[in-house]
Amino acid sequence: MDNSLGGEKGGTTSFLNPCLGSWQHGGEFWACYPKPEHNLSLPECAPVQEHPLGVCTGMTFPPRMCLCVTDASTRLVGTNRCAHTVCLGPSCPLLTPMHMSPAGRSPPPTEVLGPDDLSGCAVLLPAAAQRADVGGEAAGTSINHSQAVLQRLQELLRQGNASDVVLRVQAAGTDEVRVFHAHRLLLGLHSELFRELLSNQSEAVLQEPRDCAAVFDKFIRYLYCGELTVLLTQAIPLHRLATKYGVASLQRGVADYMRAHLAGGAGPAVGWYHYAVGTGDEALRESCLQFLAWNLSAVVASAEWGAVSPELLWQLLQRSDLVLQDELELFQALEAWLGRARPPPAVAERALRAIRYPMIPPAQLFQLQARSAALARHGPAVADLLLQAYQFHAASPLHYAKFFDVNGSAFLPRNYLAPAWGAPWVINNPARDDRSTSFQTQLGPSGHDAGRRVTWNVLFSPRWLPVSLRPVYADAAGTALPAARPEDGRPRLVVTPASSGGDAAGVSFQKTVLVGARQQGRLLVRHAYSFHQSSEEAGDFLAHADLQRRNSEYLVENALHLHLIVKPVYHTLIRTPK
Repeated sequence: MDNSLGGEKGGTTSFLNPCLGSWQHGGEFWACYPKPEHNLSLPECAPVQEHPLGVCTGMTFPPRMCLCVTDASTRLVGTNRCAHTVCLGPSCPLLTPMHMSPAGRSPPPTEVLGPDDLSGCAVLLPAAAQRADVGGEAAGTSINHSQAVLQRLQELLRQGNASDVVLRVQAAGTDEVRVFHAHRLLLGLHSELFRELLSNQSEAVLQEPRDCAAVFDKFIRYLYCGELTVLLTQAIPLHRLATKYGVASLQRGVADYMRAHLAGGAGPAVGWYHYAVGTGDEALRESCLQFLAWNLSAVVASAEWGAVSPELLWQLLQRSDLVLQDELELFQALEAWLGRARPPPAVAERALRAIRYPMIPPAQLFQLQARSAALARHGPAVADLLLQAYQFHAASPLHYAKFFDVNGSAFLPRNYLAPAWGAPWVINNPARDDRSTSFQTQLGPSGHDAGRRVTWNVLFSPRWLPVSLRPVYADAAGTALPAARPEDGRPRLVVTPASSGGDAAGVSFQKTVLVGARQQGRLLVRHAYSFHQSSEEAGDFLAHADLQRRNSEYLVENALHLHLIVKPVYHTLIRTPK
């Protein structure tokens, strides 16, 4: 922000003293200036910021500083003095005194001031008034009746006044027809297809799927008003209509809605995945795939699992970031899918070969071979993988690696929730102070390492400050330069082994932290953070989390639900001889 007299930045012109702050509200830029006779020396303020309530964010005021609000004619209409709000004159049409607290929510007006009480106030002028004062032109006042215009457009659509086109929307496979009296100009503004379709005719019959026909009124309303209310079951038909008629803004809006509700665990991820594949929406497809991978245990226990296509099943089976109890749970889910879908033998055998059998203990492998209907039917197709698993469990990893390749995905654990591979950790009131815990994991998935454990120490800090933000002392007297505020810190999680003994020879460890969120009574994974194998912490852990806010998306009843997972990895240190 340019603080020189007469300077201009962000739509404001300084003609009093250096600007203390500015923001946008009601289509106008507002700026804060001290009266010139007070010679206030204040730190530079944040640049222009937009806020729906017009709050001047980022501003710093001395203890005796007051705020005054003026309209375009610079008439005083409100003030905020110290810690309470006062009111003078009629309410401002642009900003009300209740909107003027520089920090947090304002209390109700408690005092009325006269003109003589305004000594030492900062005057707030809209940019239009400032430019008019400098240039000697008449001041301009913003008149905003956009909401009234939108209401009239809604009335125009509902009553059909002055309509010049008729849309007859027929639901496919039925005799049901919905009639909409519309206006060629408004439809054509949003949709090139409508513009061409209605260029030389005043009536059109539109054949739509039943679900699309059911929400066509919402679709038309969006073309008139630019807004609509979406339900989960309406997302796909609205997105399909927006795609068909080329309404790009609605298409983006519905896709954003779907991705946001996937993150919250509310969306039907399987159905939305198949829809995204059919429409070529790669961003939505990836969002669905990530949600399914992180919450596979919840998905396989729901009715959605039966709707999984062979293509989606294959995409999931290849991933190492699947979150589930153990590999046996994945095998059992696959067997249930095979029994329900009854795919061709080639599809079934390909899926069975994607199971990581070395991650299943030998005792459970014996039971699978004796009881599994899928192995009884397709056993020969995976016989070599079962033999490989038994060999892996019978020898030490170092000895096994002398004869076989251990660099494949079959020897890499997924994100298992079983106690052998990690532990849950619930941190109540996580913004309060530092916490620590410890847990144990199995040294490796091999049966040879089944009785060997590694102990891990974990430290959580809600407001850790990087070195660059810590206080720096300016002189020998120990005077510190401006200290970092608590909110400058970020959450930090450090996971370290309790000892560096020889038990871990030939093994490196990959750490993963899952952050849970409760949705519809279920605890789902909202975020997953992976540590680099050589690192003790995730650099981006909760980087955007506001743990001070009780309704934060990262908290469940003011508690942070974590699950710590440690995956042993052999192939980074073991090399198979050629």
